[in-house]
Amino acid sequence: MIDLYYWTTPNGHKISIFLEEAGLPYTVRPIHIGKGEQFAPEFLAIAPNNRIPAIVDHAPADGGAPIPLFESGAILLYLADKTRRFVPQDLRGRNDALQWLFWQMGGLGPMAGQNHHFGSAAPEKIPYAIDRYVRETARLYGVLDRRLADREFVAGDYSIADMASYPWIVSHAKQQQDLGDFPHLRRWFETIRARPAVQRAYALVDTVNPPGAPQPSAEEQARILYGVGGSTKA
Repeated sequence: MIDLYYWTTPNGHKISIFLEEAGLPYTVRPIHIGKGEQFAPEFLAIAPNNRIPAIVDHAPADGGAPIPLFESGAILLYLADKTRRFVPQDLRGRNDALQWLFWQMGGLGPMAGQNHHFGSAAPEKIPYAIDRYVRETARLYGVLDRRLADREFVAGDYSIADMASYPWIVSHAKQQQDLGDFPHLRRWFETIRARPAVQRAYALVDTVNPPGAPQPSAEEQARILYGVGGSTKA
């Protein structure tokens, strides 16, 4: 059994997608980041960077004590190695998939995240910052579009490279990106969106953080998440 410490963000969705695709049994442990639950001592013992997602694998392959892990890319790779699924087993294929996993971790995710922040969450609209991250997001979409021009998935077969990138494309409209400008990316996106496991993973939103559920004020969430109006607990 795997405990998934989760909230309904792109990085959280990466892991629920893998668990659903692999059919691994798991228990969701919601961490409401807008309420500051990521700063609880028991969560920090698992994820010292106070970020979701994190997991605890209670049945590791070595038969030893439970293994806690944080960082979504590390978790995807761990689960792929545990199950021997969704990552190529040959030298060249494995490293091809891993370079695109790290591309997402180091590029697409951080840049799209800054796009979201300056375009939607920042208390002050800074035109330079908005333009900078919208343009960089578009550049990265272009990289992925070209990669997908001659293959169905990012690393050939469906893999953790796809699971890592897909959730960051879901909010393309908020990122001021038109998928019509990226036809290969759009085809890939629609293919993954139609997968039953992906649909099950996203259905967690309706139980963990359903629309209309009471939320902290925007000001309180900004203070907790971004340190606006005061320091965070980090």
